[in-house]
Amino acid sequence: MATAYPSAVSIPSLDDLRAIGAAQQPTYADSIDRDRTVDTLRKMPPLVFAGECDALRDKMAAVARGEAFLLQGGDCAETFEGVTAENTRNKLRVLLSMAVVLTYAASVPVVKVGRLAGQFAKPRSSDAETRDGVTLPAYRGDAVNGFEFTPEARRHDPQRLLDVYHASSSTLNLIRAFTTGGYADLRQMHEWNTDFVRSSPVGERYERVGAEIDRALAFMSAIGADPAELHTVDFYSSHEALVLEYEHALTRIDSRTDRPYDVSGHFVWIGERTRQLDGAHVELLSHIANPIGVKLGPTSTADDAIALYEKLNPERTPGKVTFITRFGAEKIRDLLPQLIEKVGAAGVEVAWVTDPMHGNTFATDNGYKTRDFDAVIDEVRGFFEVHRSLGTWPGGLHVELTGDDVTECVGGGSRLSAADLETRYETLCDPRLNRAQSLELAFLVAEMLGHN
Repeated sequence: MATAYPSAVSIPSLDDLRAIGAAQQPTYADSIDRDRTVDTLRKMPPLVFAGECDALRDKMAAVARGEAFLLQGGDCAETFEGVTAENTRNKLRVLLSMAVVLTYAASVPVVKVGRLAGQFAKPRSSDAETRDGVTLPAYRGDAVNGFEFTPEARRHDPQRLLDVYHASSSTLNLIRAFTTGGYADLRQMHEWNTDFVRSSPVGERYERVGAEIDRALAFMSAIGADPAELHTVDFYSSHEALVLEYEHALTRIDSRTDRPYDVSGHFVWIGERTRQLDGAHVELLSHIANPIGVKLGPTSTADDAIALYEKLNPERTPGKVTFITRFGAEKIRDLLPQLIEKVGAAGVEVAWVTDPMHGNTFATDNGYKTRDFDAVIDEVRGFFEVHRSLGTWPGGLHVELTGDDVTECVGGGSRLSAADLETRYETLCDPRLNRAQSLELAFLVAEMLGHN
């Protein structure tokens, strides 16, 4: 049931937010062009609807209560070139496959959220990049500038925000078509991965789960049971709410609830670099009714987390705030327990989710940015161990992945090495798990859930 809210809450203006100060923002040379773009975005139809955001917030409340598990995954950074039916289908396919494994093996409802239809901007550790003595602005995602190392491509262009809107709209249309048009039907699960089940150990294991599900479906059919849940899925979009011009332009007052919603996506999060309590990102998101995520890294304290929760959710609406921890495999067992204990002691109920990717990134000798699958698994295992020891619920998994057979993260069942990275290293930002690694992760997490 949707929460009943009081009268409308005002939204701070963009000028007010800029005066507060915001990290990791584009620097547009032409303010007139920037403002014209924002005005155009304000007139665009919503990409998602308030009722959908409310439904997801209710599901996240179930995650916080220990009644469901969040699976959130997708590209590190989407690209305009990657907005195709094939790429969208492949990402949906791997997430649906992972969700089936988690649901069946762990007997827990899985909330499915994609890092897509808006994840076009990325924070950077440096504003500039230097190659062969030439220094240009760093690539901040297709929402801001181009990847090609030229002055023209690296210019911060506000018109790209309109491209983000249209690309996100196309992606959402494809997702809705796939999830309601038969592709997400559970009886199609064999078709999602037929091209690698015969050759991959993970695929063979997935096929065995599929065979067991087939027998269960045959039994249900024999007794005349055919629930709608077998044919469609609830699937939601998410991205980091990074570029203020875009998020502000797509924040609208809903006529039904008189509350502001960021209609650029169902679930938006604040990153590790932009979670300043007195910063513009926290201020803007404190006014919206969407479910919100907050990334918490090794420098986060329990006091930080509690203060952020109170700022973002003063009404303590269930499901409104999710904490996404990204400590790294070596630190999670030391840092997470005190965070959970102190936050819980303050009476704060949130969904706790692990991001095992960002704290485990390193560079190889041959120059590739990568992640070790074993370290990713170890952070997930540490996350579950901490929650098990405290008697709390490990609420979910937030991962960067792709439905393609890329070679970006080392390790996994196929034992990818640093030398293999050059084979199909396709990401423009951070390395992603490929399809086989993602399914292997799902099986391992399902086992952990089963023992929790």
